[in-house]
Amino acid sequence: MRYLILGVFFVIFSGSFLYSQTKVGGQVFDSNKQPVPFANIVFVNSTVGTITDEDGRFYMESEDSHSSIKVSFVGFETKTIKLNKKVTYNLEVILQEEASTLEEVVIYKGKTSKKNNPAIDILRKIWDNRRENGVKKFKQYAYDKYEKLEFDLNTIDSALINSRIFNGMEFIFDDVDTSRITGKTYLPIFLNEAISKVYGDNVINEYKEILKGNKNAGFSDNQTLIAFVKDLYSDYDIYDNYLKFFDKSFTSPLSRTGIGVYNYVLTDSAYIGNKWCYNIIYYPRRKNELTFKGDFWVNDTTWAIKEINLEVTKSANINWVKDLYIEQEFDVLNDSIFLITKDYFQSDFALNKKEKSRGVYGKRTTLYNNYKFDIKKDKKFYQSQVDPYNDDIYNRADSFWENARMEELNKDEQKVYKLLDTLKTVKAFKRLYNIGTILATGYVEFNGFDFGPVFSTVGFNEIEGWRVRAGGRTYFTRNDRWRIEGYGAYGFRDNKFKYGVSGKYLVDRKSRLIVSGGNRRDVEQLGASLTNTNDVEGRSLASSSIIATGDNDRLTSINLSALSMQIEPRKNLTIGVTGSYRTLKPADRSLFSLDFIDPETNELKSQIKQTEIATSIAYFPGRKTTGYGVDRVVVNDGDFATLFLNYSVGLEDFIESDFEYEKVQFLYQQPWNIGGFGRLNSTLEVGKTFGEVPLGLLSVIPGNQTYLSIYNTFPLLDFYEFVTDTYVTLHLEHNFNGRIFSRIPLLRKLNLRELVGFRAAWGELSDENILLSAPSNELLLAPDDEAYWEYSFGVGNIFKIFRIDFHFRGNYFDNPDARKFGVTGSFGFYF
Repeated sequence: MRYLILGVFFVIFSGSFLYSQTKVGGQVFDSNKQPVPFANIVFVNSTVGTITDEDGRFYMESEDSHSSIKVSFVGFETKTIKLNKKVTYNLEVILQEEASTLEEVVIYKGKTSKKNNPAIDILRKIWDNRRENGVKKFKQYAYDKYEKLEFDLNTIDSALINSRIFNGMEFIFDDVDTSRITGKTYLPIFLNEAISKVYGDNVINEYKEILKGNKNAGFSDNQTLIAFVKDLYSDYDIYDNYLKFFDKSFTSPLSRTGIGVYNYVLTDSAYIGNKWCYNIIYYPRRKNELTFKGDFWVNDTTWAIKEINLEVTKSANINWVKDLYIEQEFDVLNDSIFLITKDYFQSDFALNKKEKSRGVYGKRTTLYNNYKFDIKKDKKFYQSQVDPYNDDIYNRADSFWENARMEELNKDEQKVYKLLDTLKTVKAFKRLYNIGTILATGYVEFNGFDFGPVFSTVGFNEIEGWRVRAGGRTYFTRNDRWRIEGYGAYGFRDNKFKYGVSGKYLVDRKSRLIVSGGNRRDVEQLGASLTNTNDVEGRSLASSSIIATGDNDRLTSINLSALSMQIEPRKNLTIGVTGSYRTLKPADRSLFSLDFIDPETNELKSQIKQTEIATSIAYFPGRKTTGYGVDRVVVNDGDFATLFLNYSVGLEDFIESDFEYEKVQFLYQQPWNIGGFGRLNSTLEVGKTFGEVPLGLLSVIPGNQTYLSIYNTFPLLDFYEFVTDTYVTLHLEHNFNGRIFSRIPLLRKLNLRELVGFRAAWGELSDENILLSAPSNELLLAPDDEAYWEYSFGVGNIFKIFRIDFHFRGNYFDNPDARKFGVTGSFGFYF
């Protein structure tokens, strides 16, 4: 009964909002009852319209009252339909083919000509003038920016309302509303507002955004969520050839390559404001490509975009995103220059793309105002750093927002603050939130302490047998200035206890001066990576992987103590100094040896004692982080370049240290988005050790004896198969994102993604270093005759979460136990 009452209340409540609105939705068919995709729907005598999807479905609404809609498509007669009600759902529209085009199969299919097409003539004029609009036309610029982020649970129905998962939270469904884009019911669950002042200089290519105020409803510790959403909806320019969303490059309808992937139709012309504009509809020529459908209005003199709508087609090869919709509006400055005033972005995250599947809306509304130009500021203004976290700014009072907002919150948004403050007190919600936190972070949260990571609890290797691990960290807020972490592990075969403990403190937030230190005693696979540091918190995946190919028994027992200091003088540029002392010995001397001859005493030793001082410089251009404490979270991982330079000095006879040496290492990692051809990841590593050192201090080309696809390793090399004191390695991996498979009829619907990889390594090993480690009886080989290389072919997006790679060895087939072929796989959630 209470749900019946709630339903009646909802109908009455919603009716008060619909009085001045017109809503219409339905499906468009041809005379054979086949859906007509990408048909144009507009309210008569207005510029409000939409495009049908691949199934011919549409929905649109307007704040004004309208009495009819017009439906049109190339090759069909235009049809006008009267609306007898303010709200009309499930409307069925039948279009009749034009008699003059019944025999023209190309037109009937919706394909448009690339020649003698007035829409394409207009498109060429847009290309010629696209750099003459916006802030890029000025030397310097500044403007106010208001941004609103929102998450909504969508497709609310009685089954969801009655679900046991919402027991105790039924009151939240009192605030269900209907999307103006999709016509689906939704329930707001998170809202964040921010207002900033933006400055830019096109001459020196600098940009700075200063936050003036922030407010949120939902979760007090929300910085990671906000930053994650901002990265998903990163800034874009519709005039660019490709628009990047969710790590995918979509072809812009304004792209110079758009003619090859879109159909364009000139449909209308009208005044928008006081500017005469043309209306062009566009839609994809082929399915499964990363393209949009929609329309835009373009001015007839400046050839600048006045309004544009973009919606991703359902056949696009992208996971977990059922719908993606963009609106942009531009205004005129000095009667000629068009500047963006509004950007609306909505995506529907769901497990599948079925019409009735539930999901979560992610919405971003950005408004721009108060443009100023050619006011020069010193370069120091852009480079200077201030304390990035101010509690007063992040929790502005209501009085601030009354004057700061560029548009008022609607009645539903105003309710969100009160609703979510109430929801946080409900036990059922807290339980759901805790489960989500564990899945997202791997930690179980307690008051001021996190237990985990839970995914590292169990492992297996030849030395320890089955291994269990438990650990945790202090955690009060995202902005903690200090943190202590630790873990304990036990191997049931070697019956030994291992542990690690570390602490760090953020001395100065402005320069991000951090001091840290700790101690770790554990079993590791030292041949798993090249460019590594003496990080106390580090742990080798290979030492605790459950499944391996061949014997994973070349493991090392390490006792490491380190003290370090790190500073960030400029954004994303860090300089660090680490002093460490470590002892290395075989985890099981009968299976693996690190024996060497002491150069001074000629004694045989099986344990290395080494003191080292390392200075490192790292630069991450384009990296985005969140959090203002000692730890920060990277929100665009894998989407920026990494440059790392490390210089290490081994100190002999200092705290019984055995060797004196110098080691230089450099790493350059760069992702490349190659437009519609996918994404290439590249990594170059070089290094050299000066001085004589034993096996435990040499550089091992990283093998991979697991069945996991691990980037920056060589899947067909065993651990310690190649050992060097001078090395160069190159890794290339290209993901075509389904560009090839989308053109194969039998594979098109599977949305698979093709990958290719190439890896190479060259290195040397001096005779002195070989002789130094001769007592170990380990076969030390370096790829010095020619560069070792491998190549691979992979298929990704299998069932949306699985990837399989097939690897082939290129040379060095005579190495002991050389593997010529291998298969690895991995699981992951990728867009």
